[in-house]
Amino acid sequence: MTVVAGVAGQPIAHSLSPLIHRAWIASAGLAADYRAFGPADEAGFEALVNEGRTGALRGLNVTAPFKAAALGMADEVSETARSCGSANLLVFENGRARADSTDGEGLMAALAEQAPGLAVAGRPVLILGAGGAARAAAAALKAAGAEAGVLNRTPARAEALAADLGVHVAGPAALPEAALVVNALSVAPEIEVGRLRPDAVLMDMTYRPLLTPFLAAGRARGLTTVDGLAMLIGQARPSFEALFGVEPPEIDVRALALAALGKTS
Repeated sequence: MTVVAGVAGQPIAHSLSPLIHRAWIASAGLAADYRAFGPADEAGFEALVNEGRTGALRGLNVTAPFKAAALGMADEVSETARSCGSANLLVFENGRARADSTDGEGLMAALAEQAPGLAVAGRPVLILGAGGAARAAAAALKAAGAEAGVLNRTPARAEALAADLGVHVAGPAALPEAALVVNALSVAPEIEVGRLRPDAVLMDMTYRPLLTPFLAAGRARGLTTVDGLAMLIGQARPSFEALFGVEPPEIDVRALALAALGKTS
């Protein structure tokens, strides 16, 4: 019997998750498939979750705009997902849906891979944004011992995030001190890269384009940059194990993803 899992979002055609998971499935020789699901709205997403509860699906990765809904529809919620206020993973078992978030693991894996010299413990880091992605970043960086601050155009959202996660609200004055700046916005941030310290690390949580204007500005100044593809693969690893019960094989899925993006490095 084929085990079926997938990723749910809208839009979803751009997602590289099926490419990554199918490569691991093929390498591991599993009787499984990983598909893209594009519910039109939250009602469609709820119908998909209910289908999972029937046993038709082993689980779902969840992306925008359904991460908050995934948390609300779950029967069980991990502490990580609860602290993030959203879930990017639902696993179905015995008619129940269990919610988790692997975004924080993905972020820390990306930093370890592309900025191995960065130590965040006890150091100021700045997160741009106050949505679900920013919450996942804040939770992971706080757990790693960083002094995490959140900068958002709407102060009330930043204050709510800070109160929920025990981090602080930051202003533009925090830029020159930040050891790490994470863009958790879906758009390019209005940041003066020239104000950053010369050893600062920049990370963007999006991977389309791979080299965002934010990262390009950092590279032009000689700063270390971390891309969203590294995070995507980093969050996919624990998701794959949760969905299929085995660790992902050690194959170069980044090369496959880069080829799909039309890049070579």
